[in-house]
Amino acid sequence: MIRSLFGELRSKLAGKNVKIVFPEGNDERVVRAVARLKFEGLVDPIILGNPDDVTGLLKQFGFANQDYTILNPETYQDFDKMKELFLELRKGKVEPEDADRLLHDVNYFGVMLVKMGLADGMVSGAIHSTADTVRPALQIIKTKPGISRTSGVFLMNRENTNERLVFADCAINIDPSAQELAEIAVNTADTAKIFDLDPRIALLSFSTKGSAQAPQAQKVREATRLAKEMTPDLALDGELQFDAAFVPSTAAIKAPDSDVAGQANVFIFPDLQSGNIGYKIAQRLGMFEAVGPILQGLNKPVNDLSRGSSAEDIYKLAIITAAQALD
Repeated sequence: MIRSLFGELRSKLAGKNVKIVFPEGNDERVVRAVARLKFEGLVDPIILGNPDDVTGLLKQFGFANQDYTILNPETYQDFDKMKELFLELRKGKVEPEDADRLLHDVNYFGVMLVKMGLADGMVSGAIHSTADTVRPALQIIKTKPGISRTSGVFLMNRENTNERLVFADCAINIDPSAQELAEIAVNTADTAKIFDLDPRIALLSFSTKGSAQAPQAQKVREATRLAKEMTPDLALDGELQFDAAFVPSTAAIKAPDSDVAGQANVFIFPDLQSGNIGYKIAQRLGMFEAVGPILQGLNKPVNDLSRGSSAEDIYKLAIITAAQALD
């Protein structure tokens, strides 16, 4: 039976009132996505911006007949309380005279709402760079204990079939060390479970089980060893070439003793270059929908959009962000 991923996620979110903040309330695509999420009862959106401008867009597109939470950083009534906490969190790194300027930035303001428990997650990036979205999250929300840095995954999904794969890191870390690669693998296992996947993780290389000797392959072998030490019960193996990881007949030849080879559904790329190339090949030639990047490793979910995102992309990433908040 074909199971719609987003149908499943919508069922999980219905009635949960997960609060997601959208800093870019002056963008038409964001407003359209937010209105749909609100109408379907999937999230309780918090829109940032000038209330007159946001309401004007909602009226323009025929979405104004619902009760929206719209906050303006310039006139926020609890700004002093937010500023006090912000200065405490950034003590020694931000001067008081700079705090007002930073907190009037919608991304810093939105992340602070998440930190203060007034929102469960944030989706931004429709008109901001990745750095603009991720920097305040790293400074304020920070990574989970034992995780040195965040990473970005793509859900590769065919909504009309049961095919779901997860690719990482395709967005953040240019050349992760073996330790960082191991952390990415373990984090990605947790992310995969949000999509109802039983993670079987392959750490990818141009080498399978020592078939090539090079520093790049050795890094993946070491990452595999470290990841297994971190989570011994996780179905995880490497280093594996993609065909050995994905094709059962190839796995039987190249890695006959592996419990992951030939049946992997989570793929960890050795660097950002190969990850970015890999997900785009799957998207354009394999006809997978690439949803993401989904940031992982943070204490609370903050996700970054592509500036070319459609309202549909924003809608879907918001659903995933809300699902991360429930996890």
